[in-house]
Amino acid sequence: MKKFTGVLCALAVAATTIPAMAQNAKLVERLGSATEVLNEIMATPDKGIPQSILAGAACVVVIPHYKKGAFVVGAQYGKGAATCRTPRGWSAPVFVQLAGGSFGWQIGGQSTDLVLVAMNRQGLQHMLSSKFKLGADAAASAGPVGRNAQASTDASLHAEFLTYSRSRGLFAGLDLDGTVLSQDGDDTRAFYGANIPFETVLHGGQPTPDGAKPFVRTVAKYFVSSRAAQ
Repeated sequence: MKKFTGVLCALAVAATTIPAMAQNAKLVERLGSATEVLNEIMATPDKGIPQSILAGAACVVVIPHYKKGAFVVGAQYGKGAATCRTPRGWSAPVFVQLAGGSFGWQIGGQSTDLVLVAMNRQGLQHMLSSKFKLGADAAASAGPVGRNAQASTDASLHAEFLTYSRSRGLFAGLDLDGTVLSQDGDDTRAFYGANIPFETVLHGGQPTPDGAKPFVRTVAKYFVSSRAAQ
């Protein structure tokens, strides 16, 4: 009887552990995709995010590519990760989701990568809220692109968020007004194994797990190199 009970306990543990491990692997893969997006974008600096933008970034959000089948017209939806600058470096990531709007993720059926850059303290405060609408709750602007984007950069410095998209190799600023960025509490909780508040993570109060270090290091690398170039 004891042996049978032990088998049942082992099966119960496996039933909860295996799905959790699979979910964690999926989240690590998403972080890997976000890392790849940033590396590919910044590999072509003449067409990437200007150094002046990276140097002043308070938070960076990356929504990696998703295929057409992941959306329906008028209800586009994507998931990604965010990290914010702290006095001790860039924070461990939290997971976010972006929904709504009609900004053409499905045009031609292509996959699209999205990058949002919070440019000031107000943008950071919005990142700490449960959800907010770009263009309504938070001022957003299509971000300038390229090394020599100083004129357009100056014009967009009042925005709390600068927004970008990359599709079929083309990278450009994008108007994301009307989309809602919200906390993905389920994925964040699954990744850290506890219900850790977004504010705690984004303020640097949570160690960066091994699976998230490449993403955070990549953001930090471009931030540091941009600071040095100023």
